[in-house]
Amino acid sequence: MKKNLNPQDLKTVIVEDEPHSRESLRNLLKEFCPGTEIVAVAETIEEAIKAIQEFQPDLVFLDIELQRGTGFDILEKVKRFDFEVVFTTAFENYAIRAIKFSALDYLLKPIDVEELNLAVNKARSRREENMQNKNLFYFMQNLKGLNNQKTITLATAEELEFVDVSDIIKVEASGSYTTFYLKNNRKLLVSKNLREYENLLSDCRFFRVHHSCLVNLNEVEKYVKVDGGYIVLKDGSHASLSQKRKEKFIELMNQHP
Repeated sequence: MKKNLNPQDLKTVIVEDEPHSRESLRNLLKEFCPGTEIVAVAETIEEAIKAIQEFQPDLVFLDIELQRGTGFDILEKVKRFDFEVVFTTAFENYAIRAIKFSALDYLLKPIDVEELNLAVNKARSRREENMQNKNLFYFMQNLKGLNNQKTITLATAEELEFVDVSDIIKVEASGSYTTFYLKNNRKLLVSKNLREYENLLSDCRFFRVHHSCLVNLNEVEKYVKVDGGYIVLKDGSHASLSQKRKEKFIELMNQHP
């Protein structure tokens, strides 16, 4: 018989194939995260799919590395994204960049209580909006390479924006914030620093032309040598090019995208 739940509780499923990690997360949630109700624990891909389909959880803690596959295999087979996901992993692996790209949460094992609380509170806030998890949808699209355009999730003060990377012209530091300059004269201000986006966009033909600016190399119109050297972008804007980055910039521009 299913337990009657408080409507305010987050129905939570834990997917973890390592017994110690599984029990540790269960205990941390019970002790430090009131308002989370663990409705199922799964060790395998098959058990996880069954639990998600049966309990329709609000929140899933999903181990990336499973003995017979990955947490991503579960998401691909479930094919529904009306729950929040917090990935868990013991390694800073290849998937972390993709997770950050879509502004999803992850926890490194052993799990820190403060980080766990933060992840749960963020999941609760998003659930109160009662919307499909578009972050997760675009994450899976990017991961599977089904779309030619990669979509990055940008968190502004008001909302989450899902932006095609090809629509970004340049990215500039604005103190501790970052401004994205987009096509159609749009701008977005996000509360993360430029270095984080330099790492995320490094595989998408973005280059840091000086200490406070990244440019989309596909949006470069020309390089002007006079006045110390500067770049003209297709929207007509300019970006300074530091002398120490000039050689690398020209090398990258000579490569095919």
